[in-house]
Amino acid sequence: MSEKKDQPKFPTYKGKPLVRCGDVIYYGSMKDKYVVKLEIKSKKKVKDMDVADRVTVQLMYTDPNIRTRKQIVKTSEKEGLYLAMDIADAWLTRALAE
Repeated sequence: MSEKKDQPKFPTYKGKPLVRCGDVIYYGSMKDKYVVKLEIKSKKKVKDMDVADRVTVQLMYTDPNIRTRKQIVKTSEKEGLYLAMDIADAWLTRALAE
């Protein structure tokens, strides 16, 4: 029972938190040096659901003292959320291992 009551629970992917706000998903913890921002640029209809079609992936620093343009380390655009999450996990794992 060591969990804190005031700490929100976020869904995770491979042990790292996912936080969504509209069409933007942040992957990783803001306590770490890096986080990945996934931005859904376009969607397509599959039956009754909207599915992410084009997703921009950005590896970025979490340091608030760095200017916004300097925070971005890597950027890419992928077809679909699955490929975007795959590259996001690879980039974040490598960056945090440094």
